[in-house]
Amino acid sequence: MKKFWLFFLTLGLLILFIPGEASAATPQVDVLRVEGTINPVLAGYIDRGIRLAEEDGATACIIELDTPGGLDSAMRDIVQRILEADVPIVVYVPPGSRAASAGAFITLASHVAAMSPGTEIGAAHPVALGEEGIDETMEEKVVNDAVAYIRSIAELRDRNADWAEAAVRESKSSPASEALDLGVIDIVADNLANLLIQLDGWQVTLLSGEEVTIQTEGAAIRYNDMGAMERFLFTIADPNIAYILLSLGMLGIMLELFNPGTIFPGVVGAICLFLSFYSLGMLPINYAGVLLIVLAFGLFVAEVFITSHGLLALGGIASLTVGSLILMGSPFFQINPGVIAGVAIVATLFVVFVIGAIVRTHRMRQQTGREAMVGMVAVARTTLDPMGTVFVHGERWEALLDEGKVEPGEEVVITRVEGLRLRVTKKNKGGE
Repeated sequence: MKKFWLFFLTLGLLILFIPGEASAATPQVDVLRVEGTINPVLAGYIDRGIRLAEEDGATACIIELDTPGGLDSAMRDIVQRILEADVPIVVYVPPGSRAASAGAFITLASHVAAMSPGTEIGAAHPVALGEEGIDETMEEKVVNDAVAYIRSIAELRDRNADWAEAAVRESKSSPASEALDLGVIDIVADNLANLLIQLDGWQVTLLSGEEVTIQTEGAAIRYNDMGAMERFLFTIADPNIAYILLSLGMLGIMLELFNPGTIFPGVVGAICLFLSFYSLGMLPINYAGVLLIVLAFGLFVAEVFITSHGLLALGGIASLTVGSLILMGSPFFQINPGVIAGVAIVATLFVVFVIGAIVRTHRMRQQTGREAMVGMVAVARTTLDPMGTVFVHGERWEALLDEGKVEPGEEVVITRVEGLRLRVTKKNKGGE
């Protein structure tokens, strides 16, 4: 009987431990999905994804990349993180995508570069050089710096450095099949499943010199997508959203200033304004454009208080439009002309009609209460010398004349209400 229980105890332990060991031996592949312009939010997301893959011992971290390019600073952060990674990084350009400009640098920096048929890579010439005021010497310095950087990356990964240089100097771009033949990438895969098959057994060397073999057969795929906050920050980093937030922020603050105590527009305006500052801080903005937009709202405010027959409003529209068009300093971060037109129209109507109505209301004389009696005409019922009684608004009031003497029946103008007494002046003196 004792041997019987010992047998079942041993069997139970085997059942308990064997699946755990099998599970631990199952390779894991993390997948990050990067779509859109390269900016600091995406750089932070990739850093978090690679760190998580390192901590969990993933056999590889695949970055599905689809980008037209983006900020040089964010691109360099991503490249540096890939080069320093303690896990093999695979950059894969999925069907219908591209790895243009900054995306080419990121793809070349990966341990394994893969593309799907029908995709493209290249066109990495610095594009923010077309602005007026940048001389040829400075342009040459920027291009040479980019060339040196991309060549160093290509040589580190044993890829075609001459093609990489041409991608920067000549904006050369290649489809997947050509990139494979030229030694720019390592794999052409129809889809993620096919990529995993080709990756199995692939050996890579990490920056530390450690050689690692990627094992993808039977691997568990874990998609590590952006978190809610990352998605929110990435959304407001869009130049159109940043521009709308800036406009809404200024309109909300203006409404609160013109109508103190409303609170809601002031709070919403402040939030939008701070969010726009965050967004613009991540974008290549032209400060002349920002100043022109601020000037536009200043002209809108002036239109409410100064009779210019619409000239100030027209100047504000022109300043807002020009400032909006030149606000972004890179072709990757342009504001949609339709958004600019919509904001200009809404801002003009809002300032002229809404703010104008508020200001006109504040300027109107109060129509109810005792304060509304100031400026009204009363008729003397007794002699005012200087005290007496007047009749106004169907009521008799005690009145104090400022100077002189008024006979019964004469008209006086109310200048002030002091409790139950009126201060009055002669009508012909009061200016009516």
